[in-house]
Amino acid sequence: MKKIILSLSLAALSLAAAAQEDPIVMRINGVPVTRSEFEYNYNKNNAEGVIDKKNVEEYAELFANYKLKVQAALDDHLDTLSSYQKEFRQYRDQQIRPLLVPEGAKEQEVRKYYDQMLARLEGKQLIQPAHILIRLAQDATEEQKAAAKVRIDSIHQALKDGADFAELAQKVSQDPGTARRGGTLPWIGPNQVVKEFEDVAYSLNEGEMSEPFLMPFGYDIVKLIGKKDLESFDELHDRIQQFLEGQGIENHIAQQVLDSIAKGEEKTIEQILDEKTEEFCAKDSELKYLVQEYHDGLLLFEECNSKVWEPAAKDTLALENYFKQNKKQYAWDVPHYSGMAYYCKDEADVKKVKKLVKKLPQDEWMNAIRETFNKDSIMVRVERRVFKKGDNPNVDRLALKDKSAELKPVKGYPHVGIFGKVLKKGPAQWTDVSSQVVSDYQRLKEDEFVAELRKRYTVEIDKQVLATVNNH
Repeated sequence: MKKIILSLSLAALSLAAAAQEDPIVMRINGVPVTRSEFEYNYNKNNAEGVIDKKNVEEYAELFANYKLKVQAALDDHLDTLSSYQKEFRQYRDQQIRPLLVPEGAKEQEVRKYYDQMLARLEGKQLIQPAHILIRLAQDATEEQKAAAKVRIDSIHQALKDGADFAELAQKVSQDPGTARRGGTLPWIGPNQVVKEFEDVAYSLNEGEMSEPFLMPFGYDIVKLIGKKDLESFDELHDRIQQFLEGQGIENHIAQQVLDSIAKGEEKTIEQILDEKTEEFCAKDSELKYLVQEYHDGLLLFEECNSKVWEPAAKDTLALENYFKQNKKQYAWDVPHYSGMAYYCKDEADVKKVKKLVKKLPQDEWMNAIRETFNKDSIMVRVERRVFKKGDNPNVDRLALKDKSAELKPVKGYPHVGIFGKVLKKGPAQWTDVSSQVVSDYQRLKEDEFVAELRKRYTVEIDKQVLATVNNH
């Protein structure tokens, strides 16, 4: 009995010590947030370079609002959506899978790749050839073959007479990939090019040029630029490692580990990753809170997007009313131009376009021009929006009367026209500043949403624990 009481006492002391080491800084609807989690988020979001830094008290209120939205998302069961689970696992696995790679495994793959390179050389050196190719189709007639042979022989004679190989390759070689480099290929080894080419190239001494010879796709002349042994493992190590990383070697090794565990323990890959996430997070608080950040951030986005941002962006009547009520905050210091600058192939179309759109609302201009002028080919190019000075020199010159601005037609469309109106004091309608109005209205609706969550859920912040953040 005494042993049981002693064990319980020790457990209680252990829990008390843990609580002292990482006390609760706040509770959101009863759900605790530890000081370490709060510190992780506070320090990450108030690091050097952050413009709008917050003190601990200010950030505590913002973080509570963040957690309120997460709680609302959980109550709406958004964490059960397959789309959410798929996206969360993608983010999470980017952190977890590399931790499955055994120490030294990547280095072994680098060595293995080098050894394979060495084996592929079959005891030979690397060579760097250059060539001049005259192409022949596989179904070429005897007459075409004869003409190609005459041409390659004349090129070969010119080279023997002293013509520069690289210059001639640039002019006459029909291999465009190498012609612009003077016919030079990368360093190659055995079995990397067609056998006919390899046999000739490897038979040459450095600086030597071959006779013309026939390959499956044409006549060729090869010059050997250089020979060398494969560089040592140490010399190539970093390049091989970089290449393998680009090929996803880390993920490949992790998958092999997962497949092996799954086979041995008869579990799914997802089950193993879930277990490994829990195991690694228990050992690494930074990883734990990063995974938690993915989890909460995605839930918050789903909740706010469905409840606030998307509905607000689609409510055009509310956006229009919001704009009217707050019109002064969108006033401009300088005139803007609401309309379009357009460019025509034919001069007569400048007036025709203006006449076409004159009685149409702006949102119908593009479709009308497309149906009238651009149905079969592009005769008119259009740029439609609200322009401020400096956005478009043609608008500056023709609409905003800036005499220093020069007209700049679009290539192939030499005739410039504009249509619209100058807005001197500010936007005429909310769509003139739609992105700004939508953003401001979304922010308003989000504030209202948070206020509603504050009524729905309890928020308890321990001021004494908060005072110890980054100071313990």
